[in-house]
Amino acid sequence: MKGSDLFVKCLENEGVQYIFGLPGEEMEDLLFSLEESSIKFIPTRHEQGAAFMADMWGRLSGRAGVCLSTLGPGATNLVTGVADANLDKSPLVAISAQASIRKLHKESHQYLDLVELFRPITKWNGTVADGKLIPEVVRKAFKVAESEKPGATHIEFSEDVAGAQTEGEVILSKRVRRPDPDEMALDEAVALLKQARYPLIIAGNGAIRKLASEQLTELVKKHNIPVAHTFMGQGAVLDSQPQSLFSIGFGFKDFVMDAVERADVIMAVGYDIAEYAPDAWNPKKDKKIIHIDFTTAEVYTHYQPNVEIVADIPATLKALNQKLEGKAVFDKEWYAPVRERIIKDRATYTLKEGEPFTIPGVLNILQSIMQGDDLLISDVGSHKVWIARNFSACCPNGCIISNGLASMGIALPGAVAAGLHSPGRRIIAATGDGGFLMNSQELETAKRVGVGFTVLIFNDNDYGLISWKQQMSHGRSTGTKISNPDFKAYVESFGIKSYRPSGLQELTAQLKQSLESKELCVFDIPIDVSVNQELIQKLEGDHDANH
Repeated sequence: MKGSDLFVKCLENEGVQYIFGLPGEEMEDLLFSLEESSIKFIPTRHEQGAAFMADMWGRLSGRAGVCLSTLGPGATNLVTGVADANLDKSPLVAISAQASIRKLHKESHQYLDLVELFRPITKWNGTVADGKLIPEVVRKAFKVAESEKPGATHIEFSEDVAGAQTEGEVILSKRVRRPDPDEMALDEAVALLKQARYPLIIAGNGAIRKLASEQLTELVKKHNIPVAHTFMGQGAVLDSQPQSLFSIGFGFKDFVMDAVERADVIMAVGYDIAEYAPDAWNPKKDKKIIHIDFTTAEVYTHYQPNVEIVADIPATLKALNQKLEGKAVFDKEWYAPVRERIIKDRATYTLKEGEPFTIPGVLNILQSIMQGDDLLISDVGSHKVWIARNFSACCPNGCIISNGLASMGIALPGAVAAGLHSPGRRIIAATGDGGFLMNSQELETAKRVGVGFTVLIFNDNDYGLISWKQQMSHGRSTGTKISNPDFKAYVESFGIKSYRPSGLQELTAQLKQSLESKELCVFDIPIDVSVNQELIQKLEGDHDANH
């Protein structure tokens, strides 16, 4: 068989359903082999969109999403999405075509050293130097990508290896059982918690994966331990639980930090330093820390755990829960006022008819409509901060925020992958005007493949998050103003429904109709950004009043 046929058989063996990418002449054999397989190739409008789709597939499924590009500029266009998956701990396998091996020792058309290019942004990457190596290379790429902590891998596949005759058999994937927690480490953690007066859990990205959410929820309910979520840990414990203190990770001192500052023991569960540095919550380096994760703790001045439990997270939480039984039930009173203040503050953003739209105001409308397993995917911008602060996931992994690499442009292509992964699910892609235009071309991909979801464009004609941060540091902004096309007309040119609501009732009715229909549609929502600085002033006033 041809090398490309064997390659595709290996992909089928890994359970791959979709490959997102752009065609190229160096991958001709691979594309024709895919045509004869059970795998569907989804041509996208840009390789970055393809990588973001694979990234989101990995986040939602726990299995590696796959993206494909040709050599040269095709491969370089994959880079942002691959890097995003790697820092967001999402399993992804990127495949890039390459020129014939006989050309690789010299300068040639579109040739770049792709293995070197992808080295800093992947867990592992390599080239297929011989067709007989295809089964090993493919199996390794998927095993490494999907192993904790997940991330991105890359395979370079030369056109002559793809087209040549070869022999080989697929290597079957086998479940690898992760280690149980060490008994001595568990006992040390229990001893620390028994001595604590104000323990607090920081739930990170790893608390969402591998069904850790169920065990974490049981732990906090039984023992009244409060939990604050990083942006990517949102929903590990649902905010409806009285122990939830919602989210941390902001570039300002929000209400939740009162509880974090008071905490004497921090239990970090699946905590990811890449999204929120410990300097922010342990500035004095005086917190006692219990580290629970699949991997050892990063060496970091402000993050030096007293106990490290390196094992399967759900198994660790279950064992910890059993060992704490009857030994430590904490008083809610020390953190309940913080939770109440957050809830009351969220309610202050409820819009009235005739008022201009604000991001937190629109989020309150969304919160009243969304339920069950509804999914919100956030792009990066000022709306990301408000979503993390003022929106509660309806289910574990029901609010997805890119916060490792934190790359603009992920929400729209991410929603395409989400629609393919969960065709009956109600999906919202929330984006700013800046992030929307970075990958708006993928609207055509969404329409062509027949997925339905709702896009919300929070439109302020600005790179609003940067403006906000500049206002905080300098009292003014520079280099952030942009202008936009008529988004409604632009979207409708794709043959897709579009709305530009003018009032509260209209927006609410249109959002309800859009979610219920599960049709592909886009909302252009002009927003008033004055709430951004008002929030900072309010928090500063609150801090001064309480200190």
